[in-house]
Amino acid sequence: MTSTVDIVTIDNYKEKLPRWDPAATNHRYALVDMGSNGIRFSVSDLSPSRARLLKCLYRERAAISLFDALNGPAASAHGDHPLVFPDETIKQVSQRLARFRSIAVDSYGVPPSQLIVFATEAMRRAENAASMLEAIRAEAPGLTVHILAPQVETLFGAVGARSSFVDVKGLILDLGGGSVQMTWMDTSGVSVAQEPLPEVEAAVAGQSLPFGAARLIKILDTAHVDVQATEKAKLQDGMAKAFQTLCAKFPSLAELAAGAKEGKENEAGKSSGIDIFLCGGGFRGYGSMLMHNNPIQPYPIPSIGSYTASGKLFNKTKEMLKVNESFEGKIFGMSKRRRAQFPAVVTVVEALIAAVPPIRSATFCSGGNREGALMMMLPREIRDSNPLSLPDDVGSSFASGQKPDGATLNEVLSTLHSAFPSTFELTSVANVFGLQLGALYASHIWGRMGESDAANASSALHDAINHPDTPGLTHLARAVLGVTLCARWGANLGPIDQQLHRNLRELIDNADPAAAFWADYTGAVTAALAMVIPAWPRSSGDIKDKISFCSSAEQGKKYKLHLAINLSKEASRGLELDDIKDLFKNLGRHKEEKKKVTVAINVLS
Repeated sequence: MTSTVDIVTIDNYKEKLPRWDPAATNHRYALVDMGSNGIRFSVSDLSPSRARLLKCLYRERAAISLFDALNGPAASAHGDHPLVFPDETIKQVSQRLARFRSIAVDSYGVPPSQLIVFATEAMRRAENAASMLEAIRAEAPGLTVHILAPQVETLFGAVGARSSFVDVKGLILDLGGGSVQMTWMDTSGVSVAQEPLPEVEAAVAGQSLPFGAARLIKILDTAHVDVQATEKAKLQDGMAKAFQTLCAKFPSLAELAAGAKEGKENEAGKSSGIDIFLCGGGFRGYGSMLMHNNPIQPYPIPSIGSYTASGKLFNKTKEMLKVNESFEGKIFGMSKRRRAQFPAVVTVVEALIAAVPPIRSATFCSGGNREGALMMMLPREIRDSNPLSLPDDVGSSFASGQKPDGATLNEVLSTLHSAFPSTFELTSVANVFGLQLGALYASHIWGRMGESDAANASSALHDAINHPDTPGLTHLARAVLGVTLCARWGANLGPIDQQLHRNLRELIDNADPAAAFWADYTGAVTAALAMVIPAWPRSSGDIKDKISFCSSAEQGKKYKLHLAINLSKEASRGLELDDIKDLFKNLGRHKEEKKKVTVAINVLS
């Protein structure tokens, strides 16, 4: 590379990224990620009220493999050949970037200063990278390409993975075309004043290995068997050393690893093991294969983002490889290129399994370098905020079309909370409250009031599984949200939706056997609330003056829940009280639940 190449390092990334200013008039940003396997483009809205959501307005991908361009058919598996981009690749890339610049600036109004292009492994290795940059400048004047140093690539990848969640505690791995990165991140319980930032600390400690899917499949496809064995051994040794290096750097990881080896339960009483978070196209392909072979079939949620597989399923590499070889149809989420590279992906996964003590869970992340770069532009208090609590995101769902005041929203949620026994810990079971879905759930309670209950029950399921990839909305959260809202509308479903409902409930049961019952119960309580108050309440007092709940529980051979619903005389006028009781009549009747709910309605004078 020449001096004209712009390198982004861990020390200068803040100066290289565009500045995010809450007082600015335009908060649209465009990013281009020139990865080894493809080039990804996106335009995002970082308006202050919704910045943490990283709202994507436009995205596309160019199937240009910079790795393949550097390593053509004539290249040796050892990599001892000139690493030079062909003229045709340079032309393709520069023209696609010029096209996207026009889309971002002219069609979406992105200020040129808020358009950033960064490149990774292939551009770092190319001997004629400067020629590529010159061609891009000629086709798209003013466009600057930043080459990410490995630590910055680890930083953006790890933070991009973290962007999909409120907090992350686990190993983060990113598998691209040319390399695989591993680091450790724990954002739970971090103080605002902590230095260095956990994200930067993770990036500095992160380990990068030159075993991306594109590079490794070339070795597996063309190299002599002895070379294959040598390279696999290097990968396995590198993965083991990377994990041990992280254990030496982070005591919390070392403690988890030791507990996992001994089979100890963690502080929450859950099974031991390491949770891992996986991003990059290669790992997402493996996640798509796991979804294809998930015990729940058909798997009910199409998005790979936030899909979590148990360690037991994740470890079935031989089975996944066999399916890839034998299954002749289309596997959802996997392109022909990804299936061709799948043996290389499995090789990386097997090296990971060998290096890490029992893997408890594997979560696949939709975020990557672009999302990580956007996150690192934002102030820390925004990065650490809970994206599911943002009223500006859920406000458009309210039936009135107006955002409710916080007092009314809190009263709706506290009224629903009061229907749970005082001995019940809302965070102990996966439910809309414990999963921090309260505001999002409340926004749908009085929506679609002009439609039939059956249509709304069906819509609740489909809206939940097809909801945009909002940060924090995991597959479990989607399932709980959908089943709870479906119960709010009575869960009267047609045959095709009954299967979707069963599969979502099974997803919930696998995570928490008690959660499906409480989803149904929450939905029934919500339906009772909406029957008494048929529109979004105009004030918090509008609820208090009309309805309240009180409950108690008996824990015996069968769990008995006693619910008292107190209505004002005015609120009860014209209501059929038995209709309210009927909302609860089928609760606890699903297999293995062994729960009974009794309801008493009191009309207060």
